[in-house]
Amino acid sequence: MHFDDRLATALRQSGGSQAFARIQYRQLVDLLGTMPSELRSEEENSAYRRLGELSATIPADDRARILNEPGVRLRNPRLVAVLSQSEPAVAVAVIRRAELSGDQWLDLVPALPVQARGVMRHRRDLGSAVDQMMARLGIFDQSLPPPANTETAPSERADSVPAKHLPQAIATPPARIESIAALVERIESFRNARQQATASGQELNHPRLPLGDAEPEGLPARHGVFDFATDSDGRIAWASAAMAPMAIGIRLATNEPGSVLQASPKIAVAFRRRQPIRAEVVLIDGAPAISGAWRIDASPNFDPLGGRFTGYAGRMRRIAADGIRPAPQTAKSNREGDRIRQLLHELRTPINAIQGFAEVIQQQLFGPTPHEYRALAASIAGDAARMLAGFEELERLARLETGAMEPESGECDFADVLAATIVQLEAFTGPRGSGFSLRLEEEQPPIALARGEAERLIWRLLATLAAAAAPGEVLKSRARERDGGVLLTLQLPEALASRSDQDLFRASAANSPQALSSGMFGSGFALRLATAEAAAAGGSLKRIEKKLKLFLPGLTKPRLHHSQ
Repeated sequence: MHFDDRLATALRQSGGSQAFARIQYRQLVDLLGTMPSELRSEEENSAYRRLGELSATIPADDRARILNEPGVRLRNPRLVAVLSQSEPAVAVAVIRRAELSGDQWLDLVPALPVQARGVMRHRRDLGSAVDQMMARLGIFDQSLPPPANTETAPSERADSVPAKHLPQAIATPPARIESIAALVERIESFRNARQQATASGQELNHPRLPLGDAEPEGLPARHGVFDFATDSDGRIAWASAAMAPMAIGIRLATNEPGSVLQASPKIAVAFRRRQPIRAEVVLIDGAPAISGAWRIDASPNFDPLGGRFTGYAGRMRRIAADGIRPAPQTAKSNREGDRIRQLLHELRTPINAIQGFAEVIQQQLFGPTPHEYRALAASIAGDAARMLAGFEELERLARLETGAMEPESGECDFADVLAATIVQLEAFTGPRGSGFSLRLEEEQPPIALARGEAERLIWRLLATLAAAAAPGEVLKSRARERDGGVLLTLQLPEALASRSDQDLFRASAANSPQALSSGMFGSGFALRLATAEAAAAGGSLKRIEKKLKLFLPGLTKPRLHHSQ
């Protein structure tokens, strides 16, 4: 065969009956299950998507029955990993029938869900290395003592606690009784065996939960560093052996309150844009050996065949207690942000009503209205619009500072946005003899921000400074490349340069409406909002003496002179 088109043929088939769906499901499982694990193609991805669609229509019991058929071959780790995420019946079937090598099992076990891990403890053909990994992950082969029936099936005897670990009374159980009573007796026998073994100094082969017991001596040390790797969803799927039981399953780049790991918004931005994470701080709340503050460095990984993002690989280093910085995303900040948004929602309702009635009067929708009342209604509608704009800025600031909102990602030319904004402001700065003298140094890389988001940020920043500048005051500005991004330096007008850092970013009631306004809450609030927007984009806005420095991360420049 020169060209294998079996997968394409199976995908081209269509039909609406349940019988055909089961047939196609069986075909795709067989074809994907025998494909090389390193193969990646768009056709294969389409097959997995079709497999997911069929799984939504075929009951779990039927899918498990298909997987248990004698001719099914499951030799592809990717297919085993995908099917093991399904319902327990399907996960049990796929783990029982999977035919993987020892190295493939070692890579797959940490990423398996709980129901799939529980089935693996019954397999005896995985090898000592896999057994040791399952032991580190807390996967043991345990069950209650055998029932009262002495003619126990071989499979049940294999899963029972060995008789040599049990007292003689349990090793020779009494006569058989009915099912419910037998289960109760088995539980009671197990409890008695544990108590007798503890009293005699023996140990049963079963794990114990720390339910109020004193901590034993020799607890694992608090490790200062460990390596890890995540899947494409940002969940740790592999970690150093000493930390694997505690670290596997923790999700990076999460802003959900109450999660085990609390990360800064910069990590979420970097993860969404598939950028490296450098020297960011996370807080982990878990077992004593892993709890605390960690500094994380990680790089994204991509599939060498198709370029698909596969996750991060990196290292965490513990931070000393005196160097701990709280993660900016906390449950308390979430609650405060929710209260602010709820308050703004309640304020918008009456203002929207007032604005609507004012526009009805101003436009004479209900009949002729004197010009004096129409002018008054227009003024009221304008005030309502300014209040709603202020509420929108308040909500945006609350959502950005709590991590509930992220700016739209994309790509744009920073120098072009900056020059266009200065030209737009000339309608205000030109007659006053003020404005900006811009100097562009070198060629800046494109910034990792949508053009609309960049225009909003630059307009807010430049309009605030232009409104505060005195007539004839020209502000120096310079844009240059710095650390793979763009650094914009802006001279503060004298009216703002004389303020302290606290006063510069303090919100206050705006003065009377001007041709160019910095917003309902003054220049301080506008600069604070611009700071939050820059931080959410992975950059920063800082005041250094009489200057503002805006840094925005850039995208990698395209390589020149590609070979053919």
